[in-house]
This record gives sequence, structure tokens and C-alpha cells, in this order.
Amino acid sequence: MRWLIGIVAAFLICLFIYAGSAFVSVLSLVSAVRSADAAQVIDRTNLPRLRHSIVDQIVSAYLDRNGQRRPVRPFERMAINAFGATIADDLAVKLMTPENLSVLLNSGTVRNAAENITFGTMSSLAELDVSNIFVLAGRITPVKPVEFAVRLGESQDAGSVSLHYEGATWKLSGITLSPKVLSSIVDRLPTR
Repeated sequence: MRWLIGIVAAFLICLFIYAGSAFVSVLSLVSAVRSADAAQVIDRTNLPRLRHSIVDQIVSAYLDRNGQRRPVRPFERMAINAFGATIADDLAVKLMTPENLSVLLNSGTVRNAAENITFGTMSSLAELDVSNIFVLAGRITPVKPVEFAVRLGESQDAGSVSLHYEGATWKLSGITLSPKVLSSIVDRLPTR
């Protein structure tokens, strides 16, 4: 009986540390965003994962726009990523500069400052109420054991951010753009 209590206690301690480290990481990211510290935001971000997240969304929305409303098979996805995603990749790189990323997370404005293009706005990470743990917990959705998403607004269309566990901390690994912003981005891409 003692070993069962010990196992349950160890599991609860691990679960508390796991959830606590995620909460602390969200707090530190929100704090960096609110203080407009682009360097701290970049330190708490996995840029390759974030870029890949944006490229996947742009490619999927582009395929939907051009009438390809079906699941994309792995071979097609590989071909798109190898050849067709160069435009989406270039755009994602421009959107994920430290300045643009900081503005996106702070104000919700998705923009390409280099070309002075604004694609729209969505809910921002800076507006997230981290003082109320129950509201924050209601917006968290587990994706994988090492990744979770935080919805930025009340509705599902508000957008979200994903954090992925890396090493000893959680890092920003994805931003799910709102449908209106994604539509605006795809409208500016060339059609086939």
C-alpha cells in the first residue's frame, strides 16, 4: 500500500512541476510581450517551428482558396513544401522578424513592416488575463504531451499560440492566425 501512495504522490508532484513550468513560461512570455522586449520574445521562441507553423497555415489556406478542399496527402505535402511553399516561406520569414513578431504578439497586428503591408488584426497575447488562473486554464488546450495551445480570445476564431517543451523550458512554437487574417494573406498571393 505504501508503494501505491508513493507512486501517486510522485505522479502528482511531476504533474504539478509540469503544469507549473508551463504556467511560468506563459507568464514570462506575456511579460516580455507587454514590455515590448523583442530580444526576450525571440529568446522564448523557436523560430524554425514558428515559421513552419505559419507556412503550413498559408499553404493550407491557399489550397482551400484554389478549390483543393480535401486532405493533403503526405507526398503532396512534401512536394508543396519542397517547391510550392517558397512564396509562403518568404512571407513567413518576413512576418517573423523580431519587430513584426513583437508587434503581432503585443497588439495583434499581422504585418510586413519591410513592405509596409498590414494583413489585419487578431486578439493579442498581451491582452491575455494571466492573473486569473481559471480563465487561463480554460483557454489552454493540450496538443501533445510536450505542446499546448493557448487561445487568445473568447472565440475559436480569435487565434492561438502554441508552446513546445524544449530542454528545460517551454518556447513559443506556433501562432494560429485568425481566419480573417489568413484570408487577407492568401488574397495577396498569386493565384494559379
